[in-house]
Amino acid sequence: MSVERSDLSRDASQVGWLPDFCRMDTFFVVMVAVEIIVLAAVLMPDSSGNTQARDVFTASLFAQWLALLSCVLLCQARRWIVRWPLHLSAPLAWAVPVVTSLLGAAAVHRLDKMMGLQMTVPPEHALRFAFSCAAMAGLLTAALLRYFYIQQQWKAQVSAHAQAEVKALQARIRPHFLFNSMNSIASLVRRDPLTAERAIEDLADVFRAALGAGQGAWTLGEEFDLIRRYLAIEQLRLGDRLRTEWRITAETALDRAIPKLLLQPLVENAVLHGIARLPDGGSVVIQVRNVDAGVEVKIDNPCPPRMPATSGNGHALESVSLRLQHYFGPQAWMAVAPAAGYYSVTLWMPDSRAGGS
Repeated sequence: MSVERSDLSRDASQVGWLPDFCRMDTFFVVMVAVEIIVLAAVLMPDSSGNTQARDVFTASLFAQWLALLSCVLLCQARRWIVRWPLHLSAPLAWAVPVVTSLLGAAAVHRLDKMMGLQMTVPPEHALRFAFSCAAMAGLLTAALLRYFYIQQQWKAQVSAHAQAEVKALQARIRPHFLFNSMNSIASLVRRDPLTAERAIEDLADVFRAALGAGQGAWTLGEEFDLIRRYLAIEQLRLGDRLRTEWRITAETALDRAIPKLLLQPLVENAVLHGIARLPDGGSVVIQVRNVDAGVEVKIDNPCPPRMPATSGNGHALESVSLRLQHYFGPQAWMAVAPAAGYYSVTLWMPDSRAGGS
């Protein structure tokens, strides 16, 4: 257990505390925060009750220029800054926008004086103007770095949780599934050796995929190939009680990348908690179609009418939902629709992953 924790901590630390200011989403957050501060400062009434609404454009242009320059500098210096220990790199990252604002304000005031535009403060207040800009930049930078740090820690925690779920998924190949499979194969060795050989190959593929569940992704088609092998093994035990219907109307979706073993646990639940508990068995229906700039996968199966809807499979549903959103982002979703004698799980995956990949 201690080894697993250290691995997860190391993975989380590799994320880095300083955000990538070259990314458009990070840059957008900075620019919006700067604009909010500018509007609050310019439109705030003074002691006489007047506002400086006419200066909004000038102040916004100046502040956004400083923010843009600071983002460019942090973008270029990030690779060097993060090499230092946190107690040194954090003040260094904070100092970049502060120094940029101090020098930028001094340069703008000097240029304004030379050109006679009178768009900034009088010369006698030049020093206070520069240090005020630096102080405001320091406060805003501290708040933004704190925000990005907390966000990064949350992402690292989600990633670590997802990795832990993968390890749990690898360990949840139930011993009775292995024993039942081996017993079924043993009964076939003499009377049907070819079927027994195929079953051993299928069983090996299932366990090989389970051991590599956290190692990258594969296509939806490859996931379905594994599911077919898993169902072939279960059919040795259940016989005609287990039937499968494939309704794939989006063939191009089979090339979509998904996390390994994302759907297999859902099919396993459909068999163990549904088909296997019914005397006459039933059909596992797997549907794939294009819906709303994404792909929808739906798995339906009959189940005992008096069995609680989530009996025995709550952990698998939670794990799949977590891995789904970790891979595709919060726009992906999973919905469960239990009913009397019936169970349905639907997943929707967007065309693009979180982070634009």
